[in-house]
Amino acid sequence: MPRRAYVSSVRTAAAADKRDRVIDAAAKVLREDASISSFSLDGVAKAAGVTRLTVYNQFGSRRGLLEAVFDEIARQGGLEAIAAAMAMADPHAALDRLAEIFCGFWKHDPAIGRLHEAMAIDPEFASALIERNERRRKGLTVLVERIASKAASRRARQDAVDTIFALTSYAMFAMLSPGRSANDACRLVQSACRAALQLLAR
Repeated sequence: MPRRAYVSSVRTAAAADKRDRVIDAAAKVLREDASISSFSLDGVAKAAGVTRLTVYNQFGSRRGLLEAVFDEIARQGGLEAIAAAMAMADPHAALDRLAEIFCGFWKHDPAIGRLHEAMAIDPEFASALIERNERRRKGLTVLVERIASKAASRRARQDAVDTIFALTSYAMFAMLSPGRSANDACRLVQSACRAALQLLAR
């Protein structure tokens, strides 16, 4: 009779706790360290009080660690609400809601701004962020297709998607935020997104 595999619940919980500690330390590095070069397996291991091997065993690579931090920031920032927004019956209301979700996300964690700043100097950060942002573009494309009439040209649809993609970006929110409350900046983004839908009438 084969022996049953035994997994210690205590060991599993300890590993999960260690993983969370590493992710928290990595996010703190992004928020607080002067140099983005501190975001390395060695740097994060030191910040978390664990060995580099522990970080490597948990995440496999710097990119794997970065993706885990992204996932946690997204969870804390409310991006899980996107699914419900996409399921709304009225695509215009869904677009308003998506703009609201992303504005809320952009403002909620200083690490997000640091990540976008790092795109200019770190190809790995740039690649990871571009990939994440393309998910936003896909959702916006679905909504624009739902809103567009059959007569709307392919170019008009693409122009609308590209414009709304730019309007719902971190860069746009950051430019609109100085001197405005987050709610006022969000309302501007929502208004501009609605106006961009006029491109579909061309």
